[in-house]
Amino acid sequence: MSMVALGVLFGLLGAAVLFLIYTLLRRRSGATENADGLLIEQASRIQARRDRTSYTSLAIHNTTPTMTDQYRSHP
Repeated sequence: MSMVALGVLFGLLGAAVLFLIYTLLRRRSGATENADGLLIEQASRIQARRDRTSYTSLAIHNTTPTMTDQYRSHP
């Protein structure tokens, strides 16, 4: 490749990187500004916490997970 082609290639790559950086920095942090949005986020966090504790292997199978669980046939 000639030096001009490499310059164009790196120029395009640099422009793409700058565009991506600009796009990411332009976005806000995603913070919710109103009370309804905060309540929805809080409810989602509480539900996720409940799901993580409700659907563990111990809660579902009443046993701890073992290597033989992958070979157990499910009805």
